[in-house]
Amino acid sequence: MYIRKLKMEDAPLMLEWMHDEDVVRDLAANFMEKTIDDCKAFIAESEKTRDNLHLAIASDSDEYMGTVSLKHIDLENGSAELGITVRKVTMGKGYSWFGMVEIIRKAFEELNLTSVYWCVSNDNKRACRFYDKHGFHQMVDVSSDILFRYEGKDNLRWYSVLVGDDYQNEALTRGNVAGCKVINIKTIQTVNAGELSFFEANNEIPFTPKRIYYISKVPEGVRRGFHAHKELKQLLFCPYGKIQIILDDGDIREEITLSDPSIGIIIEKPIWREMLWMQKDSVLCVAASDYYKVEDYIRSYDEFLQYRKEILV
Repeated sequence: MYIRKLKMEDAPLMLEWMHDEDVVRDLAANFMEKTIDDCKAFIAESEKTRDNLHLAIASDSDEYMGTVSLKHIDLENGSAELGITVRKVTMGKGYSWFGMVEIIRKAFEELNLTSVYWCVSNDNKRACRFYDKHGFHQMVDVSSDILFRYEGKDNLRWYSVLVGDDYQNEALTRGNVAGCKVINIKTIQTVNAGELSFFEANNEIPFTPKRIYYISKVPEGVRRGFHAHKELKQLLFCPYGKIQIILDDGDIREEITLSDPSIGIIIEKPIWREMLWMQKDSVLCVAASDYYKVEDYIRSYDEFLQYRKEILV
């Protein structure tokens, strides 16, 4: 599958989803009134507009499967509204996810935008489940200029992605690294105003933090860590930059890159860890279950292996 420019021969299949009650039931526009001429006019207009980018999601055989769009492109503020609709025959086959990832990539890498946002009716349970399943963050502070476009429609749920977010869920979909759980830290976004991330003790994380610390001003290419803890539990996350975390339980050694503030790793057992700064001035934050105790540290890898062997006996 791939995305491409819309073509006139896409019009009949575009009209198919517009007249499919299962597809358009919870959409804002009245697509059931559209005609084949409306579809052709939309395709023709998509070649002319600069404020909107409308592309086809196509199968490997070039069959039209849906439309994905960036609307109201604002180069000055670096934002655009995302829109996507696919034919019923594509549902559950990955076309929606592929189209979203590709259009967001274009927004950030080709148009140099910094935020992409969209909304969906709360009644559209299928779409809400899709966005929530893939870890997209909900917005709460939506500007009046954006809300004006949806005047009279109050039952909406808003989402957004900011540049630098792990919008492909490359970290989150791994589930765990060397037996350590990867979690999604709750995040609320505001278009053109950043995002707020938060976690709660004994809710999002399985312990009450007694100490929070962070490592900053580290040059690119520097490796830190080289230790394990006997009892301490920790949540590691990267609110700024890009840091590779290497975790080793004595049998398995795995790596994960943290570059999205909403992704964290929970370490609840003795794990050897190393951290590689892949971007200058990246920040590593740690929430720890106990106060600093020098006797809890294991600073030799051989001692770590021996300690692990003893506790497993």
